[in-house]
Amino acid sequence: MSTAQEAIERKEKVAFNKVQKRLRREVGRAIEDYNMIQEGDKIMVCLSGGKDSYTMLDMLMSLQRSAPISFELIAVNLDQKQPGFPEHVLPQYLHGIGVPYHILERDTYSIVQEKTPEGKTTCALCSRLRRGNLYGFAQEIGATKIALGHHRDDIIETLFLNMFYGGKLKAMPPKLRSDDGENIVIRPLAYCREKDITTFSTYRKHPIIPCNLCGSQDNLQRQVIKQMLNQWDAEHPGRLENLFTAIQNVAPSQLADTRLFSFTELEQKQGEIKRQQKLNVVNLLR
Repeated sequence: MSTAQEAIERKEKVAFNKVQKRLRREVGRAIEDYNMIQEGDKIMVCLSGGKDSYTMLDMLMSLQRSAPISFELIAVNLDQKQPGFPEHVLPQYLHGIGVPYHILERDTYSIVQEKTPEGKTTCALCSRLRRGNLYGFAQEIGATKIALGHHRDDIIETLFLNMFYGGKLKAMPPKLRSDDGENIVIRPLAYCREKDITTFSTYRKHPIIPCNLCGSQDNLQRQVIKQMLNQWDAEHPGRLENLFTAIQNVAPSQLADTRLFSFTELEQKQGEIKRQQKLNVVNLLR
């Protein structure tokens, strides 16, 4: 090996170590901030075969080794019977790293193809079917938490998707209870940047499995939002950080949702404040 090649590899190793430390720190911070994991938890780690879920599993395994509490990890992949899906990849990988796992076989691909009109995107239906199957399986195996691999950029993208196309000021919470009330979902990568995850996963040489349903469709709304945010990140460094900080720093009285703030009772509250001020003055004069 040439000296130049060795220098390049050393530089890549240093860059990887920095990214790995940053990811571990951010995952640990998110878990602590939202109390995602408790003693004795049985965490079902949803593994799609993409860079995000591989990275999430690596980070959780690292924390499992060093955490002051004990918790269990079980990797679960939903084989949706997409044509050409490499069924051997995930079992081989998970067996190699010694993680308990289940491969859940459900032919949601055929359902999505049958129910989705030509020219329409498959994402919404595919997501609902996948979520329903995974939530149900979590109950079967007694999982106390379901870990999903959404990261900071996903959360910001979802905020703009809901604003631009849904008329809602809504993103993805780092932790939630499912609509049926049966499962608690956590997103340990909530503070992590996608660019760091990409760097980490590339260096680790994760065996990435592409999604033929979503990845083959052009001009998806999420891709439009992603391009917009990438341009902002390039032209205005720090803007995405400020956007995520804003998601954590909501002021309901400065918006217009009457369900979150009682605008109709401001006059009453104003009268109460004045009475309290007068009472304070009287008490001071006594």
